Amino acid sequence: MASAQYFIGVLSGTSMDAVDTILADFSQNPPALICAHSEPLPAALHRNILALCDCKPVSLRLLGETDVCIGKVFADAVNSLLIKADVSPQQITAIGSHGQTVQHQPGAEPPFTLQLGDPNTIAELTGITTVADFRRKDVAAGGQGAPLTPVFHQAIFACKDKQRVVLNLGGIANISILTRPGDAGLKGFDTGPANVLMDSWIHLHKGLRFDADGDWAAQGRVNHALLVALLEEPYLHAPPPKSTGRELFNLSWLESKLESKPGLATVDVQATLLEYTAQTVCTSIMQAAPDCSEVIVCGGGVHNGALMGRLQEILHESIVIPSDAVGLAADWVEAMAFAWLAEQAMKKHVVDCTSVTGARHACILGGVYYSEPEHLRKRK
Repeated sequence: MASAQYFIGVLSGTSMDAVDTILADFSQNPPALICAHSEPLPAALHRNILALCDCKPVSLRLLGETDVCIGKVFADAVNSLLIKADVSPQQITAIGSHGQTVQHQPGAEPPFTLQLGDPNTIAELTGITTVADFRRKDVAAGGQGAPLTPVFHQAIFACKDKQRVVLNLGGIANISILTRPGDAGLKGFDTGPANVLMDSWIHLHKGLRFDADGDWAAQGRVNHALLVALLEEPYLHAPPPKSTGRELFNLSWLESKLESKPGLATVDVQATLLEYTAQTVCTSIMQAAPDCSEVIVCGGGVHNGALMGRLQEILHESIVIPSDAVGLAADWVEAMAFAWLAEQAMKKHVVDCTSVTGARHACILGGVYYSEPEHLRKRK
């Protein structure tokens, strides 16, 4: 049996509800998930990240402090994972850190994307070489910088006998249209919001981070006038490659749609937001993959029973299943993807996202921040 090749993936996604980290063994094909750990973002840090996402002027001090604080929280999560797995830092080849996106502006001039979580801090506090900053090379090469996970989805979930789509329901929803032998190139794009609007609305009105199982939304009624207004968003009708984030889909955007519809019950708005996510996701899938037989769902939205049920109702000719059913727990797919990207970077392998992001060429994604040998780290 081959000796273990351990990599760690760590991220905080658009939902910003927690830091997720996994330990995977890449000596196996497909790689094996060995251990996983999640812990919430501290409330003060969560507020600072939201301030940086708000597209308003902020101080350089807030930016710098938040960068380091995220790095420390990521490092703490990794160290907790190591204790849980009973594995030493010396056994890990590298950490793949997605970081925390605070601005994603691929349509700006110049285009840019910014993820915080200082990899120097992570490498220093864990003693493990850290690969980070995966998205900016793709943007530099003319790509959207997102989504990057379709290449991992293709490697793990593709099936020669079935047309499969992988749906990630994080803050933003993205789909990967997996290829079979003879198919054209891999496709994937952000469809629009998944949980970000529902999370923001319930936090505003009930002080909760998310709508557990979609229970609050299930108590309301869809307001069709509001739904029509939401569906008019130009992003939804733009062709891929495309990607988006909180810069577009946020409370200010939602409140601008509500201005002409005063008096709506807050629970009905939540119900409409759930329907909005379901319709934008399903329309994208039906247009991009009309022959799809299986939709494999991952990300936090898989736990929203009301949303999952609505997806299955609309996609009645496809089977909608959590990724657990095909071998990888839905909560950990994205963290696993960044462990995989770290492995590719450490091997200096190019990752071909050209058909997904629109980059001019395949790239080696991620910068490597080396940890010093153990004997040097022990010196005073």
